[in-house]
Amino acid sequence: MTRTLLFAAAAALLTACGGETLRYDLPPTRAADRIPVSVGAVEVRDVSLPLYAGQEVIFTEGPDGALRSDDNLLWADDPGRSFTEGLAFSLAAQTRARVAAEPWPFYDRPDVRLDVRVSRALPGRDGIFRLSGQYFVASNDGQAREVARRFDLQAPYDGRSVASIAAAKSQLIDELAARIARDGL
Repeated sequence: MTRTLLFAAAAALLTACGGETLRYDLPPTRAADRIPVSVGAVEVRDVSLPLYAGQEVIFTEGPDGALRSDDNLLWADDPGRSFTEGLAFSLAAQTRARVAAEPWPFYDRPDVRLDVRVSRALPGRDGIFRLSGQYFVASNDGQAREVARRFDLQAPYDGRSVASIAAAKSQLIDELAARIARDGL
């Protein structure tokens, strides 16, 4: 609760100091070890996000459980595009597969399509960013195995720092990519 109050106080202070709009990008994460996969090419479909997570403004959970935002604290990119591209980049870095976000840019079709549906992507009032939902791996030609799995991931963040929220989100996208590579591809 203290973290949320500090975040709200920092946001109010920024607003009082001229109402400057600040944009936060997802920071790059460390290069991960390669994970062997059974497919050669993966198309990442546009990630489906809950309404609040797809907004330009950054939402956090308040002390009463309500979702709160500040119009001066924004994501640097469209959240859906950023999540989709981040997932594709992370899968490409963690596997030897050719990975691209839709629309597929190559002549040859991908072996599989990855569809991620996020049901929760929320920096909680307890300093934990939670990411949960389900992903589906669909074969384009019936040769690859098809998979449907749920995920529930979490990472800590510092409630006094919006940059820390962005770092936690980036970390969770990488963790999701690793889980999909290990269990779905």
